This record gives sequence, C-alpha cells and structure tokens, in this order.
Amino acid sequence: MRKLLGGFYLLYSAIIFFLIMLVVCPFIIISMGIFNEKTGRKIAFYFLKCWAWGFSLLTFLWFSAGGTKIDTSRSYIYVGNHSSFLDALAIVICIPQAFSPLGKIEMLKIPVFGWIYKRLVVMIDRSSRESRDHSVAELRKDLADGQSILIFPEGTMNKSKLPLNPFYDGAFRLAIETQTPILPFAILNSRAHLPRTDPLLLKPGLIKTVFGEAIEVKGLVAEDLEELKAKSFQAILGMLEK
Repeated sequence: MRKLLGGFYLLYSAIIFFLIMLVVCPFIIISMGIFNEKTGRKIAFYFLKCWAWGFSLLTFLWFSAGGTKIDTSRSYIYVGNHSSFLDALAIVICIPQAFSPLGKIEMLKIPVFGWIYKRLVVMIDRSSRESRDHSVAELRKDLADGQSILIFPEGTMNKSKLPLNPFYDGAFRLAIETQTPILPFAILNSRAHLPRTDPLLLKPGLIKTVFGEAIEVKGLVAEDLEELKAKSFQAILGMLEK
C-alpha cells in the first residue's frame, strides 16, 4: 500500500515537474539568447528558482537552508553530498547566488529538462578526456568572470549506505589553481524523502541544507590538494553526522 500511494505521488510530482518546466523553459531560453552570457545566466537562474519554488509548493516537498551566512559578493566553488534527485531542487532553492553546476551529459536525454540543462550546466562526459578538459576550461572561465560554480565531488549520486563516498580531485585542484574558496554544504535528508534505489518511497516533507564556513585556499599550491580535499570531506561529513 505504501508503494502504491508512493507511485501515485511520484507520478503527480513528475507531472508538476515537467509542467512548470514547460512554462519557464521559454523564458530561460530567451534570457540566454538576448543577453550576454553572465547577465543571461543570472536572469535564467531567477526563472529556475521560480520553477523550483513552484514545484516545492505544489508537491509539499519543502526546502530550507541553514548554517553559515554566505557572502554573495564573492564567488565560490560549492561542494556537497549527492544522494537523491531532490538535490537539484535543494541547491537551486538554497544557494543564494547564481552558479554554474558541473553535470553529466546523460541528463540531456530527459525531455524538456534537457533543454534547460544544456543552457545552464557545464556538461561533462567522464569517458572522454577531451570532454573533461573542455569542462574544466569552461569552469575556469566562469570563475574568472566572477561566477560561482558547483561540483558534486563524489562524482555521481551516492547509492551506498555510507553518508559520503570518497571525493575526486577536480573541484579542489580547480580551487587551488584559481585561488577560489571552497564552500562546503550538506543536504541532510533528501535520500529519506526520495531514495535513489526506490523512488516509489517518495514522501513529502522538509529537506534541509546546511552551509559550512568557506575554506580559504589563498596561498595553497598543488601539494596541498589532498589536505584541502580531506578538510572539505570532514566538513561535509561533520554536517551530515551532527
């Protein structure tokens, strides 16, 4: 019975997801088309927030942010855990500034969502060295323009029972190379509301995101990468376990 009700709720939520996206999609495409890249992304991000808030209100999946107050006059490399499809909504609603996320190229296959994804996300095909190099170049460009970026350092959605999987080096190497601070965050309970392994267990409620203190990287060099990665890992793990 629980899974039957969850199935109906999942279907309803999916319909709301795509209907609202259909409404905002033209505005995002127009914004990216008529303004320069930086301005267009900020305007498009506003409409993306409208989509996320609309979905939240109509599906009774609410999102809250807590922890450290973020200085939005600075750019950051946001890094956090990833264990549910709801994480995409959590970061759009809870991060208080426009950002460029790094995302998998496979997401382009999703109808409607793929159109928006292509325009707002720096895509990566991890099987292609050329794609990886191109993605890093795009992220460097965004940081140079004063744009924050977001990378899930676990590399993919965490399907294990561990709170956090080991991190890849990319986000931390980029932080050191560009001297951009790391801003760790933890999405505390998205997996409890929409398990990756069993989406029929979707349930309404409050998903909480907590932001930690920015980790400064000024003066760090390549040899400090492992220490920076470990410090970021412990910061996120600490927020998850608190």
